[in-house]
Amino acid sequence: MSRDYWEQRYQTNDMSWEKGAPSPGLVDFLTAHPVLKRGTVCVPGCGTGHDVRAFTAAGFEASGFDIAPSAIALAEGKTIIAGLTAKFQLADFLRDEPPQKFDWLFEHTLFCAIQPRERDAYVRAVLRWLKPGGNYLAVNYFDCGPDGPPWPTTRAEQLERFSPHFKLLADWTPRSYPNREGKERMFWWGLRTASKQSAAID
Repeated sequence: MSRDYWEQRYQTNDMSWEKGAPSPGLVDFLTAHPVLKRGTVCVPGCGTGHDVRAFTAAGFEASGFDIAPSAIALAEGKTIIAGLTAKFQLADFLRDEPPQKFDWLFEHTLFCAIQPRERDAYVRAVLRWLKPGGNYLAVNYFDCGPDGPPWPTTRAEQLERFSPHFKLLADWTPRSYPNREGKERMFWWGLRTASKQSAAID
């Protein structure tokens, strides 16, 4: 979907994904892992910034990126109101070069919001935006019907696409928003070293 498509959704307040709170799965993950090494976090497709603020409140240096200018404006405003400090920037995650490499990358159903034909580009983008040894944390939508966005994925697809580059540290059914309970799966991946990636691809 184009930048104009997503900007129009914000302009018309057609934001079915906007739940007014961070991903419940992310909230629980941060609570369950209080001693995680803090560092920089990239949240692509950040929307109005709820997940960015959750990371910031937990002591991370979080940055949110979105393709829609209105999303960035809303995220900045809500972050000021919350009394938090975070960076927000207009960017096309799939195509742009990152302003820096990040220790963590978190996304909530961005993989499922893009066109399925763009999923190879999505994997390349994750690799491009993460530091060596970085962590990729994702909430994927499994049961959302065939007509997107969002478009569903499966555990098998996630393993096929990401296992060559990442070690799967854990995956589970997270606590979700009320209308998504039992329909999502959360994955925690660790980026392999370059040599291990090459061996996995060969």
